[in-house]
Amino acid sequence: MEEIVAGIDIGGTNTTIGLVSATGRVLTKSSIKTTQYPEFTDFVDTACALIKDQLGSLNSEFPDIKLKGVGIGAPNANPYKGTIENAPNLSWRGIVPLAELFAAQLQTVCKITNDAKAAAIGEMQFGAAKGMRDFIVITLGTGLGSGIVANGSLIYGFDGFAGELGHVIMVPDGRKCGCGRKGCLETYVSATGLVRTYLELNNSDTEAPSARMIAERALGGELAAIETFRRTGEMLGFALANSVAYTSPEAIFLFGGLIRAGELLFKPTRMAFEENLLNNYKGHIHIYPSALHEGDAAVLGAASIMWNS
Repeated sequence: MEEIVAGIDIGGTNTTIGLVSATGRVLTKSSIKTTQYPEFTDFVDTACALIKDQLGSLNSEFPDIKLKGVGIGAPNANPYKGTIENAPNLSWRGIVPLAELFAAQLQTVCKITNDAKAAAIGEMQFGAAKGMRDFIVITLGTGLGSGIVANGSLIYGFDGFAGELGHVIMVPDGRKCGCGRKGCLETYVSATGLVRTYLELNNSDTEAPSARMIAERALGGELAAIETFRRTGEMLGFALANSVAYTSPEAIFLFGGLIRAGELLFKPTRMAFEENLLNNYKGHIHIYPSALHEGDAAVLGAASIMWNS
């Protein structure tokens, strides 16, 4: 009998759903608009129906498949309670018992965790962190997420919300953050943070370019764009150097759309990282891009919650 896992990555705009084998092969994948479901019960109904359809489509190739469980990566997820709690970028308010609802409809085990923590589990299960017991994954998208693995286990903390490196304050009384505070790392180091830095350097209040456009301008030699990446990488490297003091990781992996900028981001990040490390860490900890294929990473990370359990 072939066991497979359903991986669900819930984003503020889109949700990706796929079936994943034990070897990390994404067998099926599709997506739905999260924003089309203001009621979370309707979202669960649609997602479960889609998973059942995907299972049915695999019957010819895998006649004896069994759904081992469902892994969900989502913002503000509490792995201890199986809930999403007051996620600012989702329309579902309050505490949503998502794992319980999926488990009931699909008659299987369902586990949920923060989307960045799911990425860390995916890197350990299927990516470049295989065999590593101590590492950090940083997700660089609209915001900055993180998953910290120490002694072979993901760090959750007593309430399930540990490891929010995106919300360490880097600039006292700095940029306003969605969390309600000011100066958080993700307001400077993320796709949106990068754009804000670029606009400040240009003293511009015109329509904001995308992070990709800024990268293209930097590659084309535009000084403001190059300086934007230098400042972004410098702050990221500084923050990562400080984070090392807590868990002494073997490596740090960067994941997400922002890493497409390549050395524009990695070079200043690595330089600032080494400059600010405690001496006994220097030269021992490497910063790498994630080895997960970006198109499948979200589903693999979510599915890994079950495969790694």
